[in-house]
Amino acid sequence: MWFKKKNIETEKPVYPRHIAIIMDGNGRWAKKRGMPRSFGHKAGVAVAEKIIDYAIDIKLQHISLYAFSTENWQRPDEEISTLMTLFDTYAEKVINRYYAEKTERYKSLYIRFLGDTSVLSPSIREKIDTIEVLNRERTPSTIVNIAVNYGGRREIVKAVNDFIARNPGKHITESDIEKYLYFSGQPDPDLIIRTGGEMRLSNFMLWESAYSEYYSCPVYWPDFSPEDLDRAVIDFNKRTRRFGGV
Repeated sequence: MWFKKKNIETEKPVYPRHIAIIMDGNGRWAKKRGMPRSFGHKAGVAVAEKIIDYAIDIKLQHISLYAFSTENWQRPDEEISTLMTLFDTYAEKVINRYYAEKTERYKSLYIRFLGDTSVLSPSIREKIDTIEVLNRERTPSTIVNIAVNYGGRREIVKAVNDFIARNPGKHITESDIEKYLYFSGQPDPDLIIRTGGEMRLSNFMLWESAYSEYYSCPVYWPDFSPEDLDRAVIDFNKRTRRFGGV
């Protein structure tokens, strides 16, 4: 009996509610081209914008992008400066392009910057505050979480401390902690994709990823495409999620 081999390109992905992406490989991508790491980060922003546009096209409800970790402050000052400039420029673009346009395409886009933003520059914080105010007027269909100065361990510690400060002496539960997380009110990620071929979470969404499926993509982030996203989702669709059951 002959069996027809399925072609992954013809399979139709069924998208889950929440996809998170660890955007890794910008520096290595640039190095392969004999360029500084900043060149890779700039290319990475362009890809992030393309993937966000694709998330809108496929009506993905939640997408979380790991942009800058609490550990990334250990990088060279020049690289950090480049990254902060890119965050500032992108936040301005959110306000003056995505949110200023009254087109059907972007009217339900809802962008959030999650993490300890208190240490960012006044310019970036001001733009993030403006975005949060504008978000109150929007009815989201695609929520984009951009994790900046984010660390999963710090998120959990902050949530516990915030709860204790507001509820002294009260016994703490898992649901109590969840209310104070950066991602509070959103479903946990169904699928976490890491680009660049690495096989670790790097302190990303440690609480939320308890039952997430993991997918390692070999391509560097600046080469990541909507087709790569679809391949990850098709792989995810073939898995059986038991959540601790049988």
